This record gives sequence, C-alpha cells and structure tokens, in this order.
Amino acid sequence: MPEYVDPHIHMISRVTDDYQRMAYAGCAAVTEPAFWAGFDRGTVEGFRDYFRHLTEVEPKRAALFGIRHYSWLCINAKEAENVELSRGVIAMIPEFLDRPGVLGIGEIGLNKNTRNEATIFQEHVDLAMKTNELMLIHTPHLEDKYKGTRMIIDMLKNDKRVKPERVLIDHVEEHTVRHALDNGFWCGMTLYPTTKCTPARAVDIIEMVGTERIMANSAGDWGKSDPLAVPEMIQEMKRRGHPESAIRKVVYENPLAFFRQCARWEEWTDGDEVVNALKRKKEKTRA
Repeated sequence: MPEYVDPHIHMISRVTDDYQRMAYAGCAAVTEPAFWAGFDRGTVEGFRDYFRHLTEVEPKRAALFGIRHYSWLCINAKEAENVELSRGVIAMIPEFLDRPGVLGIGEIGLNKNTRNEATIFQEHVDLAMKTNELMLIHTPHLEDKYKGTRMIIDMLKNDKRVKPERVLIDHVEEHTVRHALDNGFWCGMTLYPTTKCTPARAVDIIEMVGTERIMANSAGDWGKSDPLAVPEMIQEMKRRGHPESAIRKVVYENPLAFFRQCARWEEWTDGDEVVNALKRKKEKTRA
C-alpha cells in the first residue's frame, strides 16, 4: 500500500534515481509547483517550454516507477519584479490548465514582500478565481516569513472570491502556522535544511497544532535538499510514539483530501504493480 504523498517537490531538478528511491520508500504521488530555475528567465516562450516539461516530461519519468506526477503553473515570486514578463506568462497559463494532472496555480506568493511581487500575486489570484483553480502559496524565507505570510493572508482574505479551504499555504513554521490555520487555510510544512523546517521541528509543530489541514513536503530542488525528507519525518513520528493513523493522516490522507478538490486529480490503486516490483527487487538485493 502506498505510504505517502510529497505535495511539493521540484523533480525537474532531480535525477531519475530519486524517483526510484522515492518509490522504494512508498511514494504514491508528487505534485510539482512551478518555481525559479536558478536564473531569471527572459521570455514567455521560455516559460511555455518549462510548462511543457512539467506537464509532458515529468509525468512520464514518474510513471516509470509507479509514481503519479501532478503540476502547478505560475511565474514565481523571485521573477515577479519583471511585471511585463509576469503578465505575459499569466496570460499564457490558461493554455495549460486543462492538461491532465495540472492542479492549479502555484507556487505563488512573496519573496521579498515588494510592491511588484504583491501586484503579480494578486493577478495570479485573479486568474485562479476566474478559472476556479486551487492555489499553492509560497511564503518567504527566514526574516521575511512572518511579515510576508500576514501580507499574503490579508490579500487572500480581502478577495471575497477566495475560499480558504481551496488554498494551501506552504513553508509554514512555528510562528506562522496558527495564523494560516485559524483563517481556514491548509498548511504545508517544508522539510528543507537551513531556510525551513527539519523533520524534528515539523513533528514539534504537529504536536503543537494537531493533524487537521496540515501536511509535509520535501520541496526538493536544485539546492541542498532531500527527496526522502517526508519518510524521515515519518520515522521521527514513529520514534515519538505517534499512532499510525496520525502519521497516515498527515502524509497521505490530508494531501488527498486537499487535492481531490481538483477535478484533474486522479486516484491510483493500492498495490501498484510497478511500486511492488521495485520493492521486491530491493528486498531481493538485500537478501
């Protein structure tokens, strides 16, 4: 039976071996938000090719290992200072929204909490509302996180079209998680070294706020990150004596409950043949 979903990971930046390792660990599905490529892209056509990669190439790579791959579309906050380019990308996004496995608009949000970032964030939100899409929200790193999270939530609450239960606010930490939950949003804890949570801190947060409307992700990308961070958090929860039902709720049931709100989310069957074959191969190698 699949053991977890990684709700936020950038597989375009990972080698194929990572898919295999994740399959061994019981990964049933991943969702991949559009993000920064390590440099600022200069044209709408560059983003069109990127969206083709997300919606055409990565699902095929994931399927080799029995993992379902889903994606989100946007121009990320780091590139939102270029308002003209951002508006061109936003205008192009609807070309891809009806593709299989596209879950909505994301990861949108703020990076340095600037005026241009806020403008482009609100224009993304407007697109999501007009097309009835889910949203995945990026909150800033380190010292900008608390201010940026409050700014984001204020903008979302001021738009009466936004339904909080259809919004996932990611990268929450101890000082922002309650504000997001208290306003009715879903929350994602990112298990990423240095700038976000460790698995131990994430379990601390679960013990602080409970298991409702919260999930965990690796956000594995170009930087120092671990595509097996969610299984590491599972082990930390087991070590502390959390019941299997609570673990499964955070890493499997909660992601499914949120993503099922999108009509393009497709379920899989337990006992997936490819995953089982990989696990049997791994067990045989150990023997």
